[in-house]
Amino acid sequence: MSEEKKVVLMREYVINLRRAYEVSRSKRAKYAVGLIRRFVARHLKVELKSVKVGQRLNMALWSRSVEKPPRRVRVAVEKYSDGSVVVELKE
Repeated sequence: MSEEKKVVLMREYVINLRRAYEVSRSKRAKYAVGLIRRFVARHLKVELKSVKVGQRLNMALWSRSVEKPPRRVRVAVEKYSDGSVVVELKE
């Protein structure tokens, strides 16, 4: 019998990505994705591998190429009953 995933927790955060600009220009967008995953894992007390970045958020981070990710992003975070977490761009 399969168990459906239910949303246990929903939160909104504004994540500052200032630290992404401290790494070299050719690695900033990828580093920003890692910053978001680490931030969410720390605040929701889950493992890093269970945090998934949504497609719209990923496209927003890469929209101005690898060298210039946004300085901050507003995200919506959903934690499911199986322990997985999805981070999506908040409009």
